[in-house]
Amino acid sequence: MKSFALVPILSAVLFAPLAEGQDMPLSQVLIEGEDWRVVSEGHGFTDGLCADAEGNVYFSDVKSGTAIYKVDAAGQVGEFVKDAAGISGLKWGPDGRIYACVARGRIVVAFDKDGKMTELAKEVQPNDLVVTHDGNLYFTMTGAKEIRRIDPEGKMTVVNAGTVTKPNGITLSPDQGTLAVSDHGGKHVWAFRIEADGTLAHPEGYMTMRTPVADPEIAKGDGMTTDAYGRWYVTTAMGLQMFDPTGRMGGVIAKPQDANLVSCCFGGPNLEYLYAACGDKVYRRKTKSHGILSFQPPRKAEAMPK
Repeated sequence: MKSFALVPILSAVLFAPLAEGQDMPLSQVLIEGEDWRVVSEGHGFTDGLCADAEGNVYFSDVKSGTAIYKVDAAGQVGEFVKDAAGISGLKWGPDGRIYACVARGRIVVAFDKDGKMTELAKEVQPNDLVVTHDGNLYFTMTGAKEIRRIDPEGKMTVVNAGTVTKPNGITLSPDQGTLAVSDHGGKHVWAFRIEADGTLAHPEGYMTMRTPVADPEIAKGDGMTTDAYGRWYVTTAMGLQMFDPTGRMGGVIAKPQDANLVSCCFGGPNLEYLYAACGDKVYRRKTKSHGILSFQPPRKAEAMPK
């Protein structure tokens, strides 16, 4: 009995920065009358959504694309980095480079503003990644059941193995003290405390995703993002699921179309638009919230306006 009694106490201590938000329904995020609108279409399989400090949004086409694509403030879509095929995850870093998981090439790379590529890791199985404000890169290895870290000096280490059945999407809390990883082969989003040395500790199945009736144990958790209020968003088979900072379900935003919903991010003016990669298209919708950028200095989650 004692071991069970300690579980909620430990959770409150280990993830105290997450426990400030309460009662955050979808009505605090969605704007009445606003719906998903197509940003880009005609692709094979969109993925890898991320934004820069100006709100420009970047994405990939894993299936048939040959570049990293950019959506500017005016909504114009163009190629940002040419000759960049097979990318499944993208994030900007504090050094002004865009980092990528090249699933097809089994490498993790970074591109500078001129498109020059630097290889950071090879012979890996990268799926998605996030880069902290101090240059630590964490990426998921779905097939190997691993989470790996590449430190600012370029050293790669396995920081978790076997905890998550199929680690997929990955994101950070606003204070960058917690790393969250979705499980494509289960029904939980896992939270880890990031230690001072960059290692991960105290894994917990912090969020329970809703699952299809036909497969109640597998939510197909995929890409993730976080907003300035500490809410977590995860793409799943059921739609875009939102959780408050305590890990409590706030609601499910319907998919923009009946296709695989695999990636999401906040971008656009003031990072107020929620973007989604769904099948052959990229969509967006304006929200009452706004996003955060992991390459910028960490901060406490904002309080909801009254």
